[in-house]
Amino acid sequence: MKYAFLPIAGAYLIELTRSSDERGSFVRVFCAREFETIGLRKSIVQINRSFSRTRGTLRGMHYQLAPHTETKLVSCLHGSVYDVLLDLRKGSPSFLQWHAETLQEGDDQMVSVPEGVAHGFLTLADKAELLYFHTDFYSPSHEAGVRYNDPRVGIRWPQDPTEISARDAGHQLLSEDFEGIEL
Repeated sequence: MKYAFLPIAGAYLIELTRSSDERGSFVRVFCAREFETIGLRKSIVQINRSFSRTRGTLRGMHYQLAPHTETKLVSCLHGSVYDVLLDLRKGSPSFLQWHAETLQEGDDQMVSVPEGVAHGFLTLADKAELLYFHTDFYSPSHEAGVRYNDPRVGIRWPQDPTEISARDAGHQLLSEDFEGIEL
């Protein structure tokens, strides 16, 4: 595995190593020992898959509050997505900055989303499927979100969403006095 720093403090683009022969291929997706080198020391406790039927589907910007903050590892199994991270951590050097990577089927890449960083994506193809590894269990009473089009943040999406849940469209805008979340 190769790790490249992203502009969000503590976030990485992870390039997986594929071995191929006449039978097909093999990719190691997770190795606790290797992930420790980038500071991921918590155990993976939950793995989720997300499927979106149509191009233009937006999901996000989601995160969990303490004591259930989580690191996520995200990869695209099918299709293509514009994957966005937004730093909400109080005192972070990249506070309120966002960064996006395009993840697509077969690129052998993952994005690590640190605790306190909101995550979302916009599908760039029909039938997009993501795989998520989480370091904490989903806790409905600790879930939170930021509106995808919050003017204080200014995320530049490649297109307007054509599908979005009422929940995601209704996330609150950040207040002018928002100073970040505590981990």
